[in-house]
Amino acid sequence: MTDRHAQHTTAERLAHLEELGAKVAAGDATAIAKQRARGKGTARDRIVALFDPNTFTELDRFVQHRSSSFGMARKRPYGDGVITGHGLVNGRRVYAFSQDFSVFGGSLGEVFAEKICKVMDMAVRFGAPIVGINDSGGARIQEGVVSLAGYADIFARNVDASGVIPQISLIMGPCAGGAVYSPAITDFVLMVRGTSHMFITGPEVVKTVTGEDVSMEELGGADAHAEKSGVAHLAFDSEAECIAETRALLSFLPDNNLEAVPWVRSSDPVDRDVPELDTIIPDVANRPYDIKRVIELVVDDGDFLEMQPSFAMNIVCGFARLGGHAIGVVGNQPGQLAGVLDIASSEKAARFVRTCDAFGIPVVTFVDVPGFLPGTSQEWGGIIRHGAKLLYAYAEATVPKLTVITRKAYGGAYDVMGSKHLRADFNFAWPTAEVAVMGPDGAVNIVFRKELAEAEDPVARRAELVEEYRARFANPYTAAERGYVDDVIAPRTTRRVLGEALQASLTKRVERPKRRHGNIPL
Repeated sequence: MTDRHAQHTTAERLAHLEELGAKVAAGDATAIAKQRARGKGTARDRIVALFDPNTFTELDRFVQHRSSSFGMARKRPYGDGVITGHGLVNGRRVYAFSQDFSVFGGSLGEVFAEKICKVMDMAVRFGAPIVGINDSGGARIQEGVVSLAGYADIFARNVDASGVIPQISLIMGPCAGGAVYSPAITDFVLMVRGTSHMFITGPEVVKTVTGEDVSMEELGGADAHAEKSGVAHLAFDSEAECIAETRALLSFLPDNNLEAVPWVRSSDPVDRDVPELDTIIPDVANRPYDIKRVIELVVDDGDFLEMQPSFAMNIVCGFARLGGHAIGVVGNQPGQLAGVLDIASSEKAARFVRTCDAFGIPVVTFVDVPGFLPGTSQEWGGIIRHGAKLLYAYAEATVPKLTVITRKAYGGAYDVMGSKHLRADFNFAWPTAEVAVMGPDGAVNIVFRKELAEAEDPVARRAELVEEYRARFANPYTAAERGYVDDVIAPRTTRRVLGEALQASLTKRVERPKRRHGNIPL
């Protein structure tokens, strides 16, 4: 501290502290007004909204940057453009940083990075989630390579914390260039429409290099990443919605990988029957239905927090509770591409399953999959490699794995979707399930091609063969005979059966071979 901070009495010192703290909290009124004029909250507004009232403890309020280049010495705001600290969210300890665009455009410099690294280190050391609120113009040009080093220090900590504590990134302003890679490493990315943007290079550079004329929102807005790239898990119309859903998301996650997710009491009886499930599967095999409705009918109070709802919609992933226990749910969506697996859906589900496994969250899978999507775009795009990621994720996961086959389970896609062969703990099937190499029509066309060509009435003979195949293979009982399905259950009993299976598997222990790590086909 310089001489101007020195005081002669304790009372004067306390008064000075109070005055200085109020100044730090107030910030630059002009810059804050500009921030709000853009329709954005301040860094402090966001912290207040995220944490339970009066529980946030700020750290490093009085640090200042050390740069003297480009006139920086004349402006040394306290906090250096980022608020860090810890508090309670839903009564549980959470660490956070909130970048302040009103200070140097939220640009990251040496001290700015040190503050973030410090709070990340504390979160890991004390085993609590970290939430990063991103609103930054990027690296602080005036500090040169020191800023780039700061980003790398943060990236390294993101990697070290991965699978150890939950990491959630809220994008509430610009996040460009190298800055995007920190959120990309974290477990969940949430964005706000109209005000948050993520991209490697902005529209002007894109136009110069490629000739494409694209707006910021089209290139890296919330919907672009929620629907097209899959970078964003959720997109919202307002910051308030984004923060409220962050609080909800945290309630499904443990403090760290060694702690259990808190059990939540529910008034929804875990043994209740769901009669609606008995009639939810259409009699026509290729007619769609909504797997989300199945999920909502099975889980506690119909409460399902879906992740990436607008991306790869042929598969559904999200969090719910069953008997008060948090679960991750994966389900093929017959209403989108008939529920087939393709590149995007394989990656989406694989990432979700691995996230659940990292934090000890049981996985419940609802299967209605006709296979992998055929075609040159999929083959050349690497569907073999990407589909293998999903297979790898299920095989690697050591959390309780419960699977329900509702209708189709064909070919390699049957294996991949939480099958007994990938070490699922409990596998059930509805009477409407069809477990086979392929559907009856396709199988008959291949196996009996010659016989059909020589038949006097090919149409009638084909119909006979389809029914024979369906009776022999396209049902759950052949798989049940082999023990690949533990039981064929009435759909209405699904909630009760899964609740019993989950309770039985909560004490699951798995010994894995010693190795540095596996080599998932990235």
